Amino acid sequence: MKPTVSIEYCPKCGWMLRAAYMAQELLTTFADELKGVTLIPSELGGTFTVSSRERIIFDRKTAQRFPEIKELKQLVRDEISPEKDLGHSDRK
Repeated sequence: MKPTVSIEYCPKCGWMLRAAYMAQELLTTFADELKGVTLIPSELGGTFTVSSRERIIFDRKTAQRFPEIKELKQLVRDEISPEKDLGHSDRK
């Protein structure tokens, strides 16, 4: 069964568009590997967490920053499909 990625974001901080953009990028990159991406408005201020299979892939509070999209794709790939080549997103 294909996994789902969840992006929990703070709507009061205005991060819905950022979450939607990242969801779009993940759905495009992992069209064959993901069942979907769920956007979850958080009731806790400052939340921006990406998770899958009940594991946190990225947490803004822990990292003290937002992920770059290239970094997020690599982190999601490592979690859901380690063998997938991300092409130019894998190059340093």
